[in-house]
Amino acid sequence: MTEPTLVVMAAGMGSRYGGCKQIEPLGPGGEPTIAYSVYDAIRAGFSRVVFVIRREMQDDFHAVIGRHVSKCVDTAYSFQELTTALPEAFAGAASARQKPWGTGHAVLCCRDSVQTPFAVINADDFYGRHTFEVLAGHLRTAADCNGVGDYSMIGFILENTLSEYGQVSRGVCEVSEDGFLTSVTERTKIGRDADGHVRYETDGCKVEVDPRSIVSMNTWGFTPGMFAHLATGFEKFLAARGDDPKSEYYLPGEVADLIDSGAARVKVLHTDSTWFGLTYPEDRPPARAAIAALVESGEYPPRLWDRDA
Repeated sequence: MTEPTLVVMAAGMGSRYGGCKQIEPLGPGGEPTIAYSVYDAIRAGFSRVVFVIRREMQDDFHAVIGRHVSKCVDTAYSFQELTTALPEAFAGAASARQKPWGTGHAVLCCRDSVQTPFAVINADDFYGRHTFEVLAGHLRTAADCNGVGDYSMIGFILENTLSEYGQVSRGVCEVSEDGFLTSVTERTKIGRDADGHVRYETDGCKVEVDPRSIVSMNTWGFTPGMFAHLATGFEKFLAARGDDPKSEYYLPGEVADLIDSGAARVKVLHTDSTWFGLTYPEDRPPARAAIAALVESGEYPPRLWDRDA
């Protein structure tokens, strides 16, 4: 049985956070959030970790997390640069752009480093041990059938993923009675208003959304066939919106298109893990407190790695 690969998207700019939140020290031994995700993934049986980062982050990222992970599991880096996986016909589109192309492009950037079914996560989100156990269980048996991708997604409840300190972006999902994803719509600027209702902003208007909605936290399971879909989808995105320097090729949007076309089925998996993440600087204290409580309970050791190594 082939053990799965973990792909960690860690190339974000952290504009709302105001810094490189991917390596923000949160644990008692100075561990960032991603250290706990990798630790949990190794416990669940993932046999390889691929970090998708910006090239200028490499030294700092390796010093804080990469050098420790590489002693425990096969480790690789892929670089999300503006010209990575960019079709020659759109070479000029990168010249007017500063921020990365988005999460769909981030995964596409690691296609040469992944040969097995793989999970995708964000570097700055905490997902918990059970999340990786559930993902690993699906990925060990995942197999495309008649050209239809056998994919999965961890579903979280929207109100459990909000920040008290500002708005967030989430992929809001619809799920069939038999547990498959039927649609996922990327919503930005989601937050709880003073009246207690959860709303997102679109075209200058606020729209209410069910706080119990299932959302994607970019916690996916794919087979390697996903890379061909991403390459095609990225080219379509560039043709339609490549001249907009703020546009992004979202991974949930590509998944939604594959579902609509019948090219993929996505099983929505549920977890009893508690999610938390870093979106704003004010999220640091509650995140540190949450990790401290998990260490105190014995879920994690006080130090994940040998810090003197």
